[in-house]
Amino acid sequence: MIADLNPYNEYKESAAPWFGVVPSHWEVKRLGSVFAERSETNEKYEVEEVLSVLKNIGVIPYSEKGRIGNKKSDDIGRYKIVRPDDIVVNCMNVIIGSVGRSRYTGCLSPVYYVLKRRQLGNSPRYLELVFQHKQFQLSLVRIGNGILAHRMRIPMEKLKAELFPLPPPEEQAAIVRFLDWANGRLERAIRAKRKVIALLNEQKQAIIHQAVTRGLDPNVPLKPSGIPWLGEIPEHWAAMPLKGVCKIQSGITLGKDYSGHAVTAYPYLRVANVQAGHVNLSVVKTIRVTKPEADRCLLQNGDVLMTEGGDLDKLGRGCVWDAQVSPCLHQNHVFAVRPNRTRLEPRFLSAILTTSYARAYFQSTAKQTTNLAATNKTKLGMFRVLLPHVLEQRLILKSLEEELHPVIVVTGRLEREIELLREYRTRLVADVVTGKLDVREAAGRLPDEEGLELSDDDIELDDEAETVDEEAVL
Repeated sequence: MIADLNPYNEYKESAAPWFGVVPSHWEVKRLGSVFAERSETNEKYEVEEVLSVLKNIGVIPYSEKGRIGNKKSDDIGRYKIVRPDDIVVNCMNVIIGSVGRSRYTGCLSPVYYVLKRRQLGNSPRYLELVFQHKQFQLSLVRIGNGILAHRMRIPMEKLKAELFPLPPPEEQAAIVRFLDWANGRLERAIRAKRKVIALLNEQKQAIIHQAVTRGLDPNVPLKPSGIPWLGEIPEHWAAMPLKGVCKIQSGITLGKDYSGHAVTAYPYLRVANVQAGHVNLSVVKTIRVTKPEADRCLLQNGDVLMTEGGDLDKLGRGCVWDAQVSPCLHQNHVFAVRPNRTRLEPRFLSAILTTSYARAYFQSTAKQTTNLAATNKTKLGMFRVLLPHVLEQRLILKSLEEELHPVIVVTGRLEREIELLREYRTRLVADVVTGKLDVREAAGRLPDEEGLELSDDDIELDDEAETVDEEAVL
């Protein structure tokens, strides 16, 4: 059905570069004639539910956002009231996706614009889909005040002057019906592929665990490891605290005052850069420090990077640093573990950190708060690492590389297929809400089944899903 979609018969120019032509019977209105800004404030403490808007996710209760973003104010009397079906726009972050439709009655920081429909016949879901159009968001750069996109403030007066595509209400309903149906089909396909990936990851983890805790010889004599959660290990292997075979290097603390000293800018790694099994270098920040301080926190090729804190199930995740950026420092929330390579191969240590016994150690020794867990240098140093001879470690790593190759290839292909499905969904939504494809007839033929909107399972969260400091702009 999707493949059979065609353009409309007649179009007209819209004067809006981001969506170009529109079907001839559609209206093109100023945003201010489609929406009015809701002026209600919470000064009488009418509502207690605090809401938040996360990048590429939308409006959620503040209580559900976990560790992402900024803390709410203690004084919610200054907050704006939001009603169901209002469109909430983060005036500082809309360009990078902080916008969505509210399903709740609540309140949120004055940094947000709260927009209500002027005509109730307009579909709130359709209006939300237009606001979530990436080209619409990017088009706002030209009216923003600021240098960085994620700190660019969009003035309300300028936002109200933006052009907005508006089909008749019954056509908006058809568009929403069709897109929710199409999204349901695409989401089911994505979930099916994710389930296969999860099974492959379990298989991969089982292979790694067996190799790095038992070795390659199934008939090897065993002995008690003396390590909780592990059981027996090969008789000729040793086990000792990590600090006995590694140097554990602490990182640089942000915010130090170097007044009166010569400083130089260096790239440095944060917790967000350190993922399980790989380093994410999509965003590498810089810091200005003195040379002695930089020398103390300099990364070396082969360091195993480990996080100090984060989600409990990710605590202690590690990956090997291959000096992709040089020189490079690391923040104090990231440990650089430097193995003595005559005793321990970095990649063998990285593999051990993925095992269930390593996860159990870090989870049982972690200091926990409501949303976070943390370890420290002392606890990290006491983690008992398995030590076959370094030559045996290399044989194990080589065997793992060969055995895991098919699993990695299939997983990569499935991840790419998911990426393509997401790209297709984004393109489909963009084309339909701007009138490039006519879905009226297709929507009328749809079976009576409930469509699925984008779920949290389909959204990649990151540590910067909400980046603006709400209270700083009040």
